[in-house]
Amino acid sequence: MHSFPEYLSPDRWIGHLFSSQAAREGGVIRRQVRDVERFVGREAFLSEMRRRGFPVVENAGQFVIFYNREPIRRVC
Repeated sequence: MHSFPEYLSPDRWIGHLFSSQAAREGGVIRRQVRDVERFVGREAFLSEMRRRGFPVVENAGQFVIFYNREPIRRVC
């Protein structure tokens, strides 16, 4: 992982993620896997999501984060 300026630290990046309107309202957002790996690291990111109880799905280079604990159903 690279060394980034303080304003791009892993803690601030995660904090920014959780301060988004979608996160605060229990919504859904997506982030590029390469950005997560670059700014935070895959394992640290997934560990934080597990700690908070939020499911994450990976598809086509994107993480889809569900900021709620509702069941996920694939309908088609």
